[in-house]
Amino acid sequence: MIGWGVVATGGIANVVTSDMLLVDDTEVRAVASRDLGRAQEFAAKYGIAKPYGDYRELIADPGVDVVYIASPHSGHYDVAKEALLAGKAVLCEKPITVTLAAAEELVAIARDRGVFLMEAMWTRFNPLVRKLRQLVADGVIGDVRTVQADLGAVFPTELTHRAWDPMLGGGSLLDVGIYPVAFTQMLLGEPAEIVTHGVVRDEVDAHASLLLRYPDGVSALLYSSIIASCPSKATVVGTKGRIELGAPFFATREMVLTIEGGDPVVETNDLWGNGYTYQIVEVNERVRNGDKESPGVTLDDTLAVARILSTALAQLGVSYPDTVR
Repeated sequence: MIGWGVVATGGIANVVTSDMLLVDDTEVRAVASRDLGRAQEFAAKYGIAKPYGDYRELIADPGVDVVYIASPHSGHYDVAKEALLAGKAVLCEKPITVTLAAAEELVAIARDRGVFLMEAMWTRFNPLVRKLRQLVADGVIGDVRTVQADLGAVFPTELTHRAWDPMLGGGSLLDVGIYPVAFTQMLLGEPAEIVTHGVVRDEVDAHASLLLRYPDGVSALLYSSIIASCPSKATVVGTKGRIELGAPFFATREMVLTIEGGDPVVETNDLWGNGYTYQIVEVNERVRNGDKESPGVTLDDTLAVARILSTALAQLGVSYPDTVR
């Protein structure tokens, strides 16, 4: 059994924890919240033995092998750093940190201490996304020429909502834009050039369009928004055909492969739980094997995505308070 500790008790913590309970070799042994009462309620809901009112107590718990960080973006750095320094494996929600410098520091600590660290880019472990990745690697659609992906929704307009709060790392790029960016980076790597357009409201990006340019004319067109709903699909176009992921592409249940001159081939897959189960299995396997990172979401991948997001935010003129890391 791999013992997990969950830091924070919000929406994503609930969804992921419910998926943890579906994985046989997983035991959620502790939960931490700044409000002990909330931790106790969460523990009762999911049958967790130890609720804590401070994440430091959870990290110190000898029964916790993996610390899952589900706090708002601005809370990731402090918890992840302390967990890594304590020798605990870490699965951290995306983005791993608000700033590139903080991400670089966490990766350096993980590598120096030889401790497992993975950004929770769960999409990469979706069975259809894995299949797409293999089809592209095998050259089934020829040479990839472009990737198109978008993700956006109308978020609550109250400035108290985390999406609009710069102190919590708000904005479309860090919240939803990371999905199309990470999807593209998975297939094409880091771009040679980034061009960003968008709108900044209340100190955060409300929406952003990114053109990523790669050698030999390869490109990607990505869009993120917290003020408009998007199709939330992804398409990979190659010289011999294309692959389309059905909405929402980050948790897709449908993939359509079209080879030039042929009929579309549709493949479907029902998700196991909410779809986070696959990354839990991945982390358990890596931790059990003593691996320090996952080949599905490498530390270099995490830093590459962080660099893309950092550049795009800078081009929009978005900067976060110095205390936000």
